[in-house]
Amino acid sequence: MPGVPVDPCDPVEDPDDHDDDTEPTWYAGLHLPPDARRMGLTAHVPDGALLDFAARLDSSQRRHRITAWVMLVVLGLPVVLAGLRVLQLF
Repeated sequence: MPGVPVDPCDPVEDPDDHDDDTEPTWYAGLHLPPDARRMGLTAHVPDGALLDFAARLDSSQRRHRITAWVMLVVLGLPVVLAGLRVLQLF
């Protein structure tokens, strides 16, 4: 910005500037639980991608809470309907 003075002593952190071999924070798969990683799940397989997506949700944000409820309904509704079909057969 043209009107803002630049302080040369103020360090500007570059998120991609790191010395270790860790992945950047935006890399997919960093939010998987440790037990999922031990099982071999990564963000590149469907189950691991779903777990990674769900782990990134923040309960303090309303949009994320709504997304979590929609995911619960979408993933749980087939189980409920299959259970009702089994009960209907008996």
